[in-house]
Amino acid sequence: MKTKKWMIFLFIFIVAIAGVYFYQANYYRSHFLPNTKANSISLKNKTVTEASTALTDAFNSENFTIKDQTSTWKSVAKKDIGVKNEYKSSLTKQLNRQNPWLWFGAYFGKSNTITIKDTSLNQEALTSFLDKLKPDLEKVNTNRTLTANAKIEKKESGFVITPEVTGNNIDVTKALDAIKSAIQKGADTLDLNNYVVKPTVTSNSSEIKAALSKIQKLATIQATYSISGKSFTIPKETIESWLQYDGKEITLDKNAVKNYVEKLGATYNTSTVATSFKSTKRGEVSVPAGTYSWTIQTDDETQALTKAILAGENFTRSPITQGSASPGSALIGSTYIEVDLSSQHMWYYKEGKLQIETDIVSGKPSTPTPQGVFYVWNKERNATLKGENYATPVDYWMPIDWSGVGIHDSPWQAAYGGTRYTTNGSHGCVNTPPDVMAKLFDAVSVGTPVIVF
Repeated sequence: MKTKKWMIFLFIFIVAIAGVYFYQANYYRSHFLPNTKANSISLKNKTVTEASTALTDAFNSENFTIKDQTSTWKSVAKKDIGVKNEYKSSLTKQLNRQNPWLWFGAYFGKSNTITIKDTSLNQEALTSFLDKLKPDLEKVNTNRTLTANAKIEKKESGFVITPEVTGNNIDVTKALDAIKSAIQKGADTLDLNNYVVKPTVTSNSSEIKAALSKIQKLATIQATYSISGKSFTIPKETIESWLQYDGKEITLDKNAVKNYVEKLGATYNTSTVATSFKSTKRGEVSVPAGTYSWTIQTDDETQALTKAILAGENFTRSPITQGSASPGSALIGSTYIEVDLSSQHMWYYKEGKLQIETDIVSGKPSTPTPQGVFYVWNKERNATLKGENYATPVDYWMPIDWSGVGIHDSPWQAAYGGTRYTTNGSHGCVNTPPDVMAKLFDAVSVGTPVIVF
């Protein structure tokens, strides 16, 4: 009888145990096992929804902290800077991975700790945070010592190396980039001390010492210009003021060099500046610019002058120009044609010696002969000169400007010189006696300057 009772009791006990086992197994199909943790939060007996709520509550209390060495400079809730977490998807996957039939082992085994980082970023909120943070970071630097590289400076004694300054200011751009990256990676803290600016050029570096030596040499070179037959040297102080060193290479102040070249042009460009000429009858006269001229090409000359100086050797150069003449010699040499309008006379000099002279008839008052430094740019036999309401054939034609003015024979003129031009003047050309014009045509070469004044 007793044996039967024990058998019944044992059966009931086994059924009860099995009932509890199957009940718990079914329970843990929708709940996390007792030893489960996620992000340091216990998920014991929690459903996915309950676990998600617990993790979200914990996340909402998380801050991103920016430190300045050992102290906290700024701490802000992650949820306020665009960081968002959605845990349900990962929690569901974790729940499906656990074995509910082994629930009893969870009471005796070690903790099952998992990390869930289903993080997303609201880029607009993050950008807004960084934009607001920038002026605060810049304000940090107002009371800090600014780091400065060693540099080369001009003193009264010459060029010297000024030592670097090791400060403690923050590189705001790098710090902001690092903060953005840290938040995107899910980090909790960042130390501004890691973004203190450090000097990249020190007074002991071999590079800056070599640069000083080169600058000192460059400051002593003789940079000479030869323009219009005259030579002058750029002042040493001017070149010194142009020299620059940025810690990597020696350069010249481009704007300063360009300004200097522009002033050269304003002073010497024969395309805009009148030329002083020693005339046969009137002594020194000022002749306006004409077709025989040149203009300094500012940008090209700035580049060429810079290159010549940085080469470190003494030099003499003429500027890069554009035009019909060369800047390296005097605009008017010893071979030229001179036309004196007030004297109504023309001379041809070759290598300083008078070859031909003659009276002429210039343009009438309504169509005067233009004044300027011109040149014979072509020679033509048996040409027809055409203009408004006229077409005149000539035997000898030497154009001197771009408007149709030139020197030619004029058999229709009964006389030359005096005031004849006022009543029988040309359309602007220099009328020349035919016999003289024939000699002049044979004697003059293309390219010969013609000074009309």
